[in-house]
Amino acid sequence: QAQLVESGGGLVQAGGSLRLSCAASGRTFSTAAMGWFRQAPGKEREIVAAMGLSGRITYYADSVRGRFTISRDNAKNTVYLQMNGLKPEGTAVYYCAASSGSVIVTTPQRYAYWGQGTQVTVSS
Repeated sequence: QAQLVESGGGLVQAGGSLRLSCAASGRTFSTAAMGWFRQAPGKEREIVAAMGLSGRITYYADSVRGRFTISRDNAKNTVYLQMNGLKPEGTAVYYCAASSGSVIVTTPQRYAYWGQGTQVTVSS
């Protein structure tokens, strides 16, 4: 059983930056692809970025490509999401998730473990 704990959310002005962290416990992290999702009020949860186990392969949603960067430190069991150039439409609860496999997947249903979420609010 894995536990994921996100941190780093907050209030930021448009154009600003935040770095989210997700600390994982348990052995799942060492075998899992990891993803970041977000969910805005009244909207479905959507993928933001994902990274395979090796860290060599990444995926980004079109809406964040070029502004967000996902990374992982397997020695620290931690995955990060560096968010630059934040926009008001990026306001959402951001979730870290661990897949049941090592290959990148982009749908929430393919992720077995979830953090509690961290709020990101971008003011205009």
